[in-house]
Amino acid sequence: MASLNKVMIIGNLGADPEMRYTANGNAVTTFNVATNESWTDQQGERRERTEWFSVVTWNRLAETCAQYLTKGRQVYVEGRLQTRSWEGQDGQKRYRTEVIAETVRFLGGRDGGGSEGYGAGLPVGPDADGDIDPDDLPF
Repeated sequence: MASLNKVMIIGNLGADPEMRYTANGNAVTTFNVATNESWTDQQGERRERTEWFSVVTWNRLAETCAQYLTKGRQVYVEGRLQTRSWEGQDGQKRYRTEVIAETVRFLGGRDGGGSEGYGAGLPVGPDADGDIDPDDLPF
């Protein structure tokens, strides 16, 4: 039976991206993207909710995102969800679900936010190296 793990997000960066290199020399950049949802509840009051997504990019995509993205910038991110686990210092098992980005498209103007849509921006996709070796993970 077929399966699918695909996520698409349009939102704004909550902070500047953080780039580092693995022991094997692969670039990895992480950033958080906020999406907003608004609705009117049964009492007629306007409600809003912000959802945060942790995004991980690798290699050339990581370098490009670190170079051009800044806090507040609107982005389209396409990728897959991945959950990793580790044992915390207190012995408790911890979990983190992240978007492993395959494509990042910069939206809006160069000055940040904006909502010009897909027409503006720079599309970037996965590096030709393919999948990442789990030993390359910096965490």
